[in-house]
Amino acid sequence: MRIVLGTNVLVAATRSRNGSSFELLSLLPDPRFQIALSVALYTEWQDVLSRPEHLPPGMQPEDARGFLRYLASIAHLQDVYYLWRPFLRDPDDDMVLECAVASGSRYLVTHNLRDFRKITQLGVEPLTPTEFLARLRSTP
Repeated sequence: MRIVLGTNVLVAATRSRNGSSFELLSLLPDPRFQIALSVALYTEWQDVLSRPEHLPPGMQPEDARGFLRYLASIAHLQDVYYLWRPFLRDPDDDMVLECAVASGSRYLVTHNLRDFRKITQLGVEPLTPTEFLARLRSTP
């Protein structure tokens, strides 16, 4: 099963090792699911996670880029040929949605469910990291 991770999940994982975002990333790679990644989404991850306010203490932007290269190495790399814009209010959210639709992802994992409510029309279900982990635990 493929999923797309919203940037806010990665940010949350860098801020705390106690939350479900960190737990989810700690599972990777996992035979039960694979993250899907487009060039546009990778570029956003790199931009946001390299910002000083998102770096864990003692880490440099290069450390964040190394982690993102690892995620890219285990991800399903997806080309996006069809743009669903404007579908959501935020163009950055549209870019995440486009990766999910193009990759056939079942879930878009985000802390921002409110802005992704409409995506069920396109066959993608928005879930928080906690909800996604609960689905993993309940699936044999």
